[in-house]
Amino acid sequence: MMCRDIHSELEAITARYEKDQVVVVADKTVTGYGLPVMGNYPCLAVEISEAHKSLETVQQIWDFFFEQGLTRRGLVVAIGGGVLTDLVGFAAATYKRGVDYVNIPTTLLAMIDASSGGKTGINYHSLKNSIGVFAPPVETLIYPAWLKTLPIKEFLSGFGEMLKTGLLNTKLWPQLLQYDLDTMPIETLTPLIEQCVNVKERIVAADPKEEGLRKALNFGHTFGHALEELSIANAHPGVDPLYHGYAVVYGMIAELYLSVTKLGCSKAPLQQLTQIMLHYYGKPQCKCSDRERLLSLMRQDKKNEHAGEINCTLIRSIGSPQINQVITTDEALEALDYLFSL
Repeated sequence: MMCRDIHSELEAITARYEKDQVVVVADKTVTGYGLPVMGNYPCLAVEISEAHKSLETVQQIWDFFFEQGLTRRGLVVAIGGGVLTDLVGFAAATYKRGVDYVNIPTTLLAMIDASSGGKTGINYHSLKNSIGVFAPPVETLIYPAWLKTLPIKEFLSGFGEMLKTGLLNTKLWPQLLQYDLDTMPIETLTPLIEQCVNVKERIVAADPKEEGLRKALNFGHTFGHALEELSIANAHPGVDPLYHGYAVVYGMIAELYLSVTKLGCSKAPLQQLTQIMLHYYGKPQCKCSDRERLLSLMRQDKKNEHAGEINCTLIRSIGSPQINQVITTDEALEALDYLFSL
């Protein structure tokens, strides 16, 4: 739900629950402007990063639920980015076999992707979201005004997922190409956010458990997740891992290349996205020696239906995704070589 007055919208939801059965879990970095929304409800502020997307953090959240006496008739309010909403959703879905939760996303990435659709989970064995459940929130409240506080890299990360959604919709893609990424106006971004959310919600409503059509939303993610996981594994003090939306942009370049070579897709979207990548996202910091590790990560991707395969979503044209496209090792290496050559 797009909100102009997030306080009143949230109050209308919490009014359906006993006051002592509402708790908040928030990202520590957003408590300064996120918590006033919640009045005097008990709050757990947690450290959030991909490294914290773990069972240990979920246990911390479960302990908080128990300490507050939360029952199955309670409500959990999650305030933060996509990592936070994934974590809290998973904790809520597994606590006493399920308790209601509301997502209040504070990043562009969370607004258009992570906070809706009902996917929750944690990273395990260095693989993104490899443990999780489908458990939709009772509501997602989107308040675009918060994006004015967002760092540029976080903004671009979210826009990467918007570009993915645009390639799945013929009307949205040209509008995204016209958006001014140099000045990033919130006024013209808000209707684009709403369109992205609507595209995703229509797909999720048709296929809530990702048995078919919903796999279209994985476009760019087979290569993207591998690049992101590699960067997390190689991270060291002073160097941030690859932002998710950056990884998705790089993954889409590789998968658009395969869409052209395997399915006859026009080169136009590949050329358009490449220009955006080079101008705003830069090149992926990978070496030829990383190729085998990336192949190994792609073979372990949760989207694969058979052991050892690499399963991608490609597109035949803008708005025409093709799911369950199994690619060979040589094709994967060719796509990586193309990406690294840019």
